[in-house]
Amino acid sequence: MLVNGETYHIFSRSIADFIIFNEVRDYERMVRLFRYYQAEDSVMKFSVFSRLSGTQKEGFYSAFNKIAINQENLVQIVAYCLMPTHIHLVIKQLKTNGIPIFVGKILNSYTRYFNTRHKRKGPLWESKFQNVHVENDDQLLHLTRYIHLNPVTANIVDSPNSWFFSSYREFLGKTDLDMCRFEEFLDIDPRKYREFVCDRIGYQRELAKIKKLLMDT
Repeated sequence: MLVNGETYHIFSRSIADFIIFNEVRDYERMVRLFRYYQAEDSVMKFSVFSRLSGTQKEGFYSAFNKIAINQENLVQIVAYCLMPTHIHLVIKQLKTNGIPIFVGKILNSYTRYFNTRHKRKGPLWESKFQNVHVENDDQLLHLTRYIHLNPVTANIVDSPNSWFFSSYREFLGKTDLDMCRFEEFLDIDPRKYREFVCDRIGYQRELAKIKKLLMDT
């Protein structure tokens, strides 16, 4: 059972490594789901919310900000990275069963969106998300580096700064998204963090090659 106040690395992969993020709007949809379903009182499905008028959305975000200030959230997002076939999340559980509820909502909502767009039926994700308990801040720091380097390790981009579907740019203060809350765990200096992450690129790529060779033998 996941414990309130503890932080976890959450990982969920598509069935048979099916590519589930094909366009920019697909990635953006999932990021919006992260933001929306943090709130304990997400009173409507995101698909309904997304069709509201601008004025109606402003009213919702006003209420959402009050919820955030009052800490009435299921989870606290620390870091994330979206990949073509899977997602990484680092999240702290704030409410009992907060992580399972939050992850269930985002995965189910994205499945409905994806299936509607592509006229398909059936599940999109492997049966159960994986989780690993983050035991201390040092482990957390290295974990954020690992997930932020995923697109580089997979040779999708040459630099984590070129991948817009992770929290890396937020860690460097290069985006206005302001969704992740990592300050209570990590004292991030953008220049030092960039060096910390990028110095590991070569090693992580070589490690990925070795793991692939071992799997192929």
